[in-house]
Parts: sequence; C-alpha cells; structure tokens
Amino acid sequence: MATTFAFQPLNNDEGAPPSTDATVGLGPLAGLAGNWTGQGFNAIWRPHRNPPDRFLELNVTNDQINIEAIDGLIPNRGFVQGQIFMRGLTYLQQISDANVKVDGLPAGLHIEPGVWAHVPSLTDPQEPATVVRMASIPHGTTILIQGTTTTTAGGPSIPDVSLKPFFIHQPNNILDFDERHLNKTTGVFRTSGVGLTGITQAMLDNPNSVLTAHPANVTTTTRLHVSTTPGGNIVGGGASNMAFLVGTKDGPNAEVAHVAATFWLQRLASDTEFKRLQYSQIVLLNFNGISWPHITVATLTKP
Repeated sequence: MATTFAFQPLNNDEGAPPSTDATVGLGPLAGLAGNWTGQGFNAIWRPHRNPPDRFLELNVTNDQINIEAIDGLIPNRGFVQGQIFMRGLTYLQQISDANVKVDGLPAGLHIEPGVWAHVPSLTDPQEPATVVRMASIPHGTTILIQGTTTTTAGGPSIPDVSLKPFFIHQPNNILDFDERHLNKTTGVFRTSGVGLTGITQAMLDNPNSVLTAHPANVTTTTRLHVSTTPGGNIVGGGASNMAFLVGTKDGPNAEVAHVAATFWLQRLASDTEFKRLQYSQIVLLNFNGISWPHITVATLTKP
C-alpha cells in the first residue's frame, strides 16, 4: 500500500466522525496485521467430465498471508441509518503445493487479494459489531463473508469437519466415494504419487485434525467466524460467480454456493501479542446435483 494513502472522507455533510459506536478501531482484527507463514492441507472435489464425475485433489500446502492495516477511517454513508466509519486491513494470500514443483518452483494453487473490515454495531439493520472479509478468487468468484468474534482464555475449540458430499440442499443426504479412502484404488481420479506425500487417512476423515495435531501453550484465543450465509440478526454476505461457473440450463460447471471460515488468533504463553493463526475454511462447490466440500486448513506464525 502506498505510504501516502489514507482514507479521508470528503464533503462530509453529516459532520465529523462521531466518537460513538458508529466509529470503531481494528478491535479483534488488530492481531491479524503482519506477515504469516506456515503449512496446511487442502482438499477439493473438482469436476471431471468423464465417469466418474469427480476428481479429489489433495495437497500439503505452503501458506503465506501478508496483512497490512489501512490508514484512516473507511466511511459508509447510509439512508435509513446515518454514516458509519470502519477500520480495515488489506491482505494477499498465496498457497502452493509443498510436494509438487513446476519448472523448479512450488506449484501455485491459490492467490487471493482481499480486505478485512471491522463494522460497528448498527441500528438499521439492527446488528451487533461484526467483522467482514471481502475477497476475490481468480477462478471467477468474489465473496463477502461476515460474522462475529469472541475472545476467550486458553486455546481454540476446533470442531471436526467432513469431506463427504451431499445432494444439493439436502445436507443430511450424505454420499461417500472411494476417492476419500486411501486404501481403495480409484484409478486417475485422485491425487497420486509424490502429491500424496504426508497425507494420511486421518486428514481425509477430518481435515481439521491437521490443526489439532499441533497443540501449543495458548493463553488467549480470538475466534473470527464469517460466512456467506446470513444467520441470526446478520443479514449480509454472499458469493458471486462468473458465467462459466454458474452455467445455464445444463446446470453449473462448479458454482460456489457457500463459504464459511473460522480463524483462531492465538497468543502463546511466551508472547505478548498474537503470533499464531490457525484457520479452517469450507467452500461448497455445486455441480452434477451435488454439493462438494472444498476444505482448506493451515497453522501459521509470524515473527
């Protein structure tokens, strides 16, 4: 970010930024600032045109997220509610395969520019203070995922997650396929060879086991949970896909239907600030009448 850039609201006919709840600092997002690196695990069911209709890609990953605070207050003018002012951070995330190289370089899997913002509590709509992650993914999807935060003593409580697909809009109508079982032969429809180095059945049974396998002496955890699906009294959020992904009368090629992510900022006993970050993200890709989980997890640290 340019060192000369700072948000400076112009023609502010509603007056100066109020020193009330309509203005917030970075709050629970403050600990995100910095350069994070680490390793993780990525699993994605992606379309395959010939039977079977799916391919399960599995990757041990190198993960890097560079996060920088935005100078100044971010203004939002309203109609039914007056202006609010937010604080935010920009970020760039880059994920590569730790096992596979192309032309001598780690195979790139994902790059994502985005913004985190801390939103004050609102009266119309009536919402508590929230955090928002806004991101652009080069495959043709943009997301806005919004949610709330909590800070507690001790380490994070990380739930199990499942790679099992299900019929669209029927989360209890679960499917299972041979590709999810490493002891079963699937031909060319799952990552193989050197790409499977370091991948175990436990990771396919519960990708979040990659996170819980790295315990630490954590004294404080801030949990940031955001989703495209509105819940409770939070009405915002959503995903938008380009034409190729959405498709038309023949159905989607691979439409992002839902995104939910939890980030656990952690302060260790030996630190005075948050220097450990774990996250788990679930994306549902819809194609061929089925919702296919795409799960990415990582444990990162900063100097």
